[in-house]
Amino acid sequence: MVRTLLELQGYKVLEAESGASGLKQAVESKPDVIILEWELPEESSLSVLQSLREWSQTPVLVLSEQTDSDAKVTALDNGAGDYLTKPFSSAELLARLRVLQRAVPNEPDGPLLIEGDLVVNLATHKITLGEQPIELTRKEEALFYVLARYAGKVVTRAHLVRSLWGIHSAERLHDLQVLVAHLRKKLEPFSKELLIKTEGSLGYSLSLSMHKKSALAPANPA
Repeated sequence: MVRTLLELQGYKVLEAESGASGLKQAVESKPDVIILEWELPEESSLSVLQSLREWSQTPVLVLSEQTDSDAKVTALDNGAGDYLTKPFSSAELLARLRVLQRAVPNEPDGPLLIEGDLVVNLATHKITLGEQPIELTRKEEALFYVLARYAGKVVTRAHLVRSLWGIHSAERLHDLQVLVAHLRKKLEPFSKELLIKTEGSLGYSLSLSMHKKSALAPANPA
């Protein structure tokens, strides 16, 4: 039903039979928006959402039969952009998809040349500086990616928490501090080129000592 509705509205729709295949398609196809069934038969939809959020900020609309607030809060806290309870009208589904697509800016596709020889590729989970790989966990990689996109600019703690854990995660500030400490330790061999600075009580910035102009220069995130 959902596929037919969306195709009639001009969407190109890809379907996945499991969470694992859905994550694989998300990497390969880079969809504009993901609709996630919250009651998957063989695996946890929560784990699928958490895995997705380790490397992607593609907006996610959760569809669920659960009407209790706990399920909705869990989905939103873990990175869902919206939560729609069944049954729902076609008009409401389409409206919520439009809102999600307007709210999130398009991310560049493929490998990202951040600055000089620093390359981040979230699809393959590889970060390299020149020819040398930087080995990070998925969560460290996600933090590094956000800081690198805004290299030389202050990224607020609030923005980092939202990017890493979802929109309802203010209590994750301590987790962010721990993650930053771990990432700094991993970057010690590259300290002359990459340095995470604490910007007072506001947030953090990634300092790059390389001389080439950055290929990505968005405004300071709040």
